[in-house]
Order: sequence, then C-alpha cells, then structure tokens
Amino acid sequence: MNLLQTVLTRILYAVLLLIAVLVLNFSLMHLAPGDVADTISQSMGGADAEVLADIRADYGLDKPFLVQLATYIGKVAQFDLGHSFFYNTSVTGLIMQKLPATLLLVITAQVLALVVGVILGVYSARHPNGISSHFVTFLALFGYSAPVFWTGILLLIGFSLHIQWFPVAGMRDVTIEGGFWVHFIDVVRHLVLPVITLSSIFLALYSRLCRATMMEVLGSDYVRTAKAKGLTTREIVYKHALKNSLSPVVTLAGLQFSAVISGAVLVETVFGWPGLGTLAFQSIIARDTPTILGILFFSALVVIVGNLLTDLALRLIDPRVGSKG
Repeated sequence: MNLLQTVLTRILYAVLLLIAVLVLNFSLMHLAPGDVADTISQSMGGADAEVLADIRADYGLDKPFLVQLATYIGKVAQFDLGHSFFYNTSVTGLIMQKLPATLLLVITAQVLALVVGVILGVYSARHPNGISSHFVTFLALFGYSAPVFWTGILLLIGFSLHIQWFPVAGMRDVTIEGGFWVHFIDVVRHLVLPVITLSSIFLALYSRLCRATMMEVLGSDYVRTAKAKGLTTREIVYKHALKNSLSPVVTLAGLQFSAVISGAVLVETVFGWPGLGTLAFQSIIARDTPTILGILFFSALVVIVGNLLTDLALRLIDPRVGSKG
C-alpha cells in the first residue's frame, strides 16, 4: 500500500470515528439530567412552563432526539458547532479564540518532553550502570506517579510565591508596554511553569522507553558488526541505533497525545492559562452544553489528526512500517 492510499484510508477511518464521537457525545449530553432551558431559567431566577417551552423551541429541544442529532451533525459538517448561551457567541469562534493558547502549551510541552526524554534515554543507555541511568529511573517513577495538578501547585508555591521568578497565572501581563520581544519574553515567562508541569509525566515515559529500546538496539548483531568495522561510538549511536530506537517513542507520543490534551485541562485550570482547558472547565460549571460538545468534538479531531501525523512520521523514520501495511 503506497503512501497516498494509506493517507486516504486513514482519512476515511478518521471521518467515521468523528461521526461516532459526535453521536456518542450528543447522546450522553441528551441523557444527562436537565438541559439548556433549565440552566437559562436558573440564571434568570426561575421561569414558568411557557417560558421554558419557548426556550426549548428556540434551541430545537422540542424535536425528537434523532431529528436533533441529525440537525447537529449537519451543522457540524458545515463547521457550525452551535451558539454558546453562556458566552453569547458562536462556539466555533470561541474555540478558535482559545485554541492558540492551548496549542502553544501542548506543542511546547510535547516537544520538550520528547527532546529531553530522548536525550536522557540515550545518555542513560550508554551508561546503564551510571548515576544518569538511576536518575532516569527515579525521574520516571516520580514523574509518572505525581498528579499533574499537584506538580503544578508545588511549582507555583516554590517559583511564583516564594522565589517569585515566574508569574502566578495567566498568559500575559497586560500592564507591560513595549515591542514584540518584550511581549514575547513575557509570554515565555508565563509559559515556563505550565510547560514543565504538563511535560513532566510524558518526559518520564519517553526517557524510560528510549533507554530500554536503545539498550536493546545497542545489543543487536548489526551494532556489533558496526563496532567490528571500526565505527566510532557516536556514529553507531546517532547514525544507526537512534533511528531504530525512535519508532517506539514516536508511537507512544502519538498515543499519548490525547492524554496531553486532557492533562492540559488540569494544567490550564491550575495556572489560569486562557486556553481550551479553562474554557471547558468554565463551560462545565455553567452547564453550557453547546460549548462542551464543541470542545469534545474539537479535542477528538485534534487527537485523530495527531495520530494520523504520527503514523506518517513513523513511515518516514522507519520505512519498514510502510512495507508491512
């Protein structure tokens, strides 16, 4: 199967999976007690049956479930995720407004976890009985076992409240004036602690996996042959062994992308980061059903696209993956 056929097949599966996600999410929201009309009436201090019926008619809630579901899927197909009654704006516009902050946090955390994790994994694999190897093991145990929100709170207490190196919350300091680089440095300062918090658990996973796969590859026959030919250790590690060791790490990174997105909800809430995680938390508190459905759909879309890109990256890193399909 060539690359084009693979991409088309994956896109078809992605579309079917997205439809399934839409149906499941909409059904769960429909089964939950209460609806938009109840929430709006509570914010108004109460409403009689006639007002509730008018609200349900405005939102199409008076129609049969299958009709509501078909209408919603049709709107989503036209990139219309509905209207947020809490924010009084379109859900699509709201998500697009919050998306850059979440992408900045998630991509930076994922890249940091991958790069540092691979470096630590390779270094500890070259020195399996050294202090670095024990440090990676300790880091993996600590990073994987520590809850993300707990790590974030500790970093806030230590580096924002006591030492005061980094801001407590937000993405920007609105009181700062200056040019591009002034605002760039300000965003970076706000980004440091959330990125470290979000990347900690995944850095532990990647470093441990890279260490294990690198040690396995370094003990293989072709590496011993390369040593016998007189290649240096650096050439063996970085030109031959590392390429074969990266495939499992990249696969894990793709599979963990959904966990990164879900972890961002907690991290953004702890640090007041103005992204989709904070929006989701506030929408759940307000019972803003259209916004919640929109965020769930968009999160699923990001995860599916991330897994597709991971599969393509694996085929570029290791051509043998494509030959098996």
